[in-house]
Amino acid sequence: MQLAHLLNSLGLNYTVPDLIEITGIANNSKEVKPGNLFVAISGHEADGHKYIDHAISLGAVAIIGERNLPDMTVPYIQVKNSRKTLALVAKQYYYPKNTKTFIGITGTNGKTTTAFMLRHILENNGMTCSLFSSVYNEVNGEKNASKNTTSDSLELYKQLANSQDQIVILEVTSHALIQHRVEGIEFDCCIFTNLSQDHLDYHLNMEDYFEAKRLLFTMLKPAGKAIINTNNDWGLTLAADLERRHIQTIKLFGEEQDFHLELEQVTYIKDLMQIVITAQQQQGYMMHLSVLGEHNALNATMAFVTALQLSIPVNLAISALESFRGAPGRFERYKHPKGGEVVIDYAHTEDAFFYCLTTAKKLGARRIFHVFGFRGNRDTTKRQSMIDVSLELSDFIILTLDDLNNETSTTLKAQLETYDLNNKGTIITDRISAIKKAWSMMEEGDWLFITGKGQEPYQQTVTHPRSDGEVVEMLLKSQISHSSLLESQFLTQHPSN
Repeated sequence: MQLAHLLNSLGLNYTVPDLIEITGIANNSKEVKPGNLFVAISGHEADGHKYIDHAISLGAVAIIGERNLPDMTVPYIQVKNSRKTLALVAKQYYYPKNTKTFIGITGTNGKTTTAFMLRHILENNGMTCSLFSSVYNEVNGEKNASKNTTSDSLELYKQLANSQDQIVILEVTSHALIQHRVEGIEFDCCIFTNLSQDHLDYHLNMEDYFEAKRLLFTMLKPAGKAIINTNNDWGLTLAADLERRHIQTIKLFGEEQDFHLELEQVTYIKDLMQIVITAQQQQGYMMHLSVLGEHNALNATMAFVTALQLSIPVNLAISALESFRGAPGRFERYKHPKGGEVVIDYAHTEDAFFYCLTTAKKLGARRIFHVFGFRGNRDTTKRQSMIDVSLELSDFIILTLDDLNNETSTTLKAQLETYDLNNKGTIITDRISAIKKAWSMMEEGDWLFITGKGQEPYQQTVTHPRSDGEVVEMLLKSQISHSSLLESQFLTQHPSN
């Protein structure tokens, strides 16, 4: 593509030589190839403007940046916002035609499970889906690790150019919205799951956090639909704003008469959760889910109603949800050898703790043990409320470390020691040791929750086990090996006649 054509198509009126051909776009100077357009980003950890000369030495034929840089040896296009411009030029270059159905999911909790549920429904009904999530990205059936919950705009548009799938489901974080990672996408449906305190190390306050989430709903197509969880004030505020702007809005879980769907009933039948959804006081829809917890009932309802907007028949949507077995690292259950339940979950907020631990109580947990930690250089203002919820609903908690994020373990341990555990807990900084301790305390009927990381690998550990799931699997294998050894010793000492 000619540079002049690329710039003109975006309304960037710069005079550049007509013969300059762009062979690709890069925002990392190390990845520049001859003929590339290099976009200099002023990042949190590095400033791309410092690497312009390196990009030119590798063959960049034009540069986009924010600074006033005269006397450049190649065409230089100065813009107000490099991140936003990167998204727009990447879209124009790699994915100029918006030919897919786009679903965006935002909120503090529930994005991943809702995304996986929705994909499961759609794929069970013959549709192909690309998925961009905190667990992994999947395009054309091929999975790749995701560096961020929402890919940067350049990587995203490259993936979209490669995708042959009909539907694209994206988890969209507040960071992604502020940083223009999904700029240029026009969404068919946008889902708001909820909002609770998180990321206040990045956002000024909850209002600022909410405004970031609200940005997603400015990206809807003219006929696009907003699906809003309105069982909290943030959802009510968002729904009211969308309706004032005449955006089609489906409100869920409210008490007013005009709410479209209400979660009428959640009951537990053995290892299944029965939920009943009513539509404006009409006949309800009933389904039996193998994923447990009222939070998953909410997630299922949002995935269900979104599928209906995509013309999936009600009975087929319900059938698909009933066969859903869960998202990686989200309420993943293991059987403890002594008869207890072990759950690994990504829960890292007060609300998420409440839903997880309350589920165990409703299922008759004898005792609840809870292992969790806090990440270094992250929002510290939410920690006390998380501890308070756990102290209220758990019988014993073990505070441990999560990712250090450039803080030292000594510093984080000192922070943990400032919290009062009311004689209901202890601190074990080594996460593996903390899990082992809780595991050893369990008896029949007990529940153990290991929260905060889900499927994510440990940052500080490079050898096996490298995740909460691997620790639990190691403990299970160890228990099986121990039982086999005891059985072997018994048979040796008591041979059959």
